[in-house]
Amino acid sequence: MHLNLGCGNARLDGYLNVDKEAGCQPDKIQDLEVFPWDFKDDSVDLIELSHVLEHLGQTSEIYLSIMKELYRICKAGAQIDIKVPHPRHDDFITDPTHVRPILPGQFYMYSKKHNKEWREQGFGNTPLADYLDIDFEVGDVVWVLDNKWLQRLQGGEITSAELAEKAEHEFNIIKEVQIQLKVIK
Repeated sequence: MHLNLGCGNARLDGYLNVDKEAGCQPDKIQDLEVFPWDFKDDSVDLIELSHVLEHLGQTSEIYLSIMKELYRICKAGAQIDIKVPHPRHDDFITDPTHVRPILPGQFYMYSKKHNKEWREQGFGNTPLADYLDIDFEVGDVVWVLDNKWLQRLQGGEITSAELAEKAEHEFNIIKEVQIQLKVIK
């Protein structure tokens, strides 16, 4: 099964399009902040979460429950494709329905491999994979540049290294972050 969770009006062919708003005419109505989700354990091969996670889980309890549900419904080896606005871009800041910044680094906390390494090295990182008994591996991460900066890079006005340094501290350089997770069971 392939799920397009929080589909809004962006329905995908070959996916079960899921949203809590009936007005966007999803295939299935499901509020992703109400648990458990109406999907069987180990039943999903692929999940698309395009501009959804930043709208969910204003409290840590709800957000962590979402991560547990994603893990529960996915088969071993399933892929989760996440797209979110970068938290230092106006696209994130100006939308009053955005409740949570999402960056790739947080997903390492849901990796049992990383949790083990941190424990062995004496790091104080929160071992959420161990606490929640879930396990995700971070795959490809893509940083999508704002058009203004993409044009400057392509025009040779700025180097990739200069752009990377600026993006660590300045706003409106990275527009979107795309993160791929693999489910480990």
